[in-house]
Amino acid sequence: MIEMPPLQFAQTNGIRTGYYEAGPISDRPPMVLCHGWPELAFSWRHQIKALSEAGIRVIAPDQRGYGATERPEPVEAYAIEQLTADLVGLLDHLKIDQAIFVGHDWGGFVVWQMPLRHPGRVAGVVGINTPHRDRAPIDPIAIFRERFGDMMYIVQFQDPAREPDRIFNSHVEATFDAFMRKPLPRAAAAASAAEQPIAGIGAAPKLNLAFPQMVEAYDGRRDARTPILTEEEKQVFVDAFRRTGFTGGINWYRNMTRNWRRSEGLDHTVHVPSLMIMAENDAVLPPSAADGMEKLVPDLEKYLVRNSGHWTQQEQPEEVSAKLIEWRRRRFG
Repeated sequence: MIEMPPLQFAQTNGIRTGYYEAGPISDRPPMVLCHGWPELAFSWRHQIKALSEAGIRVIAPDQRGYGATERPEPVEAYAIEQLTADLVGLLDHLKIDQAIFVGHDWGGFVVWQMPLRHPGRVAGVVGINTPHRDRAPIDPIAIFRERFGDMMYIVQFQDPAREPDRIFNSHVEATFDAFMRKPLPRAAAAASAAEQPIAGIGAAPKLNLAFPQMVEAYDGRRDARTPILTEEEKQVFVDAFRRTGFTGGINWYRNMTRNWRRSEGLDHTVHVPSLMIMAENDAVLPPSAADGMEKLVPDLEKYLVRNSGHWTQQEQPEEVSAKLIEWRRRRFG
């Protein structure tokens, strides 16, 4: 039986946002849990339960373009200014002055931007897998293209013809069957990669980042990795994305160049207590990506979750929840 609080709605920053809330309203500061791609607030189901039972107020929105939240048509509606303003609007709706923002994957990029753009609303930040970095010296899409080639999924997402959108929209169940699995041990991943390219996601020595084509060719019968979702949990994601499609979330990537251009001159120093939770076996966002963060985040604690790939809060939910509770109590009472 899947446990989630009732779905609620708020008008935030010009859109209707769907969100879930649990725990005592008197608890301050609450923790706002921000998901990544391709995910939902549902990705935090384990933490919502554990944190609220520990007496911590938690709020988990379906972010702009996802799930129960509206999906504006213009690509520029998904720029970082809008994504951070959505979270401010949610605090305003709930009459909350400050919150601790917790983000995984793309949600991590957003929460690290919160203290830079809305410092008065942020008590603390937790990044899960996603590190905080200084502004890139050149357009990040140019960096991805140079390092990984034109087939790298983020580069493909820039295509205005939206071919990646069509592929994901027509292979919804395969997307979650392929993505939401534990990585293989490195030796096994190397042995199986030649037979089944998708089997090496998050584990193969040479990572294949052509995700649309990998999903299109995916055959779950040949995938040796262990699913991290039950069939019931997977169906929640499948039903949501069959209804909404993937374009809303992909539009976040289509603003990376715009975000980079408009961040020129922005001080990237984070001046609030921060926690960086890293996953040992995440090949897309490895622990090494967090090296040197202390220069930009002076009040930083790091924590490594072993035996976890990219979907850390779902792969190792008890450990992630326990660390969030321990850090929250120690730093904020």
